[in-house]
Amino acid sequence: MESNPYCTQATVSVATYSDTPLRFKPITDADMPLINGLLQTGISRTCDYTAGGIFMWIDYFGYEYCVYRDTLFIKGRTENCRCETAFMLPVGAMPLDESVALVLDYCRAKSLPPVFSAVPDDRLDALVDILGDGADIEPLDDWADYLYDIRQLATLTGKAMSKKRNHVNRFCEANPGWMLTPLGCEDLPDIIIFLEENAIGDKADEGMAVYEHDECRRVLDHYSSYPFEGAVLRLVSGEIAAFAVGEVIADTLYVHIEKISHDVSGAGAAIGHFFARYMLERHPGLRYCNREEDCGDPGLREAKMQYHPVALLRKYNVRVI
Repeated sequence: MESNPYCTQATVSVATYSDTPLRFKPITDADMPLINGLLQTGISRTCDYTAGGIFMWIDYFGYEYCVYRDTLFIKGRTENCRCETAFMLPVGAMPLDESVALVLDYCRAKSLPPVFSAVPDDRLDALVDILGDGADIEPLDDWADYLYDIRQLATLTGKAMSKKRNHVNRFCEANPGWMLTPLGCEDLPDIIIFLEENAIGDKADEGMAVYEHDECRRVLDHYSSYPFEGAVLRLVSGEIAAFAVGEVIADTLYVHIEKISHDVSGAGAAIGHFFARYMLERHPGLRYCNREEDCGDPGLREAKMQYHPVALLRKYNVRVI
């Protein structure tokens, strides 16, 4: 992974302030352009630092935001239990030691225990160096992102991908005349009906599944407001077999939504392969595909491992003690 110019090794000031320049407010769809612009700095390849990673989880984690000195601050709750206030690493123009110091000052002013959540593995050392001995690190085992070589997903070449390649071939043989087309506004009525008809499925955490479904619907209802690109897989009859929605930052495609018809054999393997190929054609500079977390779902974990990730992007809670 590339180094981040905003990560420094400086020591945090211990000064205490009675007030703080950080003023957090709820995130709305209208805030998208500002927040998305700051996220383009690419602090990490984890999905938390994307428009979709924030906007699809606003209510679940209670996200609020503040922009100060061209730097984005996000306040929410810890990923693994949502039982305590936590902050994402600040993103933007300020050096990390200065922005972290502002978060600590805010916590002192508000009498909050300082906690940073979803800290990416490749940013952990920089944060711990700033915090010094007062850092307690908790791994978030169920929240690691699965990172893949997008060219491998787009080609399915090699022995490791033989099973997935066979699934796609069987889908194509059983469904001659299938079509993959860009997801446009004209597709949204059909997509929404498809989403409702394939609503939840079997999930280990039904509550999270219901929330994720509702957020997918919200994204579709405001699709033109988001920096997303999607594709629809249809059969020759026009019936939808699957669709996917993603977001590109730098060299990484983030797949935020992928829904399939369980009545169409091989639809899952097909949309994963065809969407990666389609996006690589649109963005030849892509190197990776982030297919996000498994959230502790054993079935989802097994399915993601079958695609042979090149890395698990691990995350941590870091508490200041």
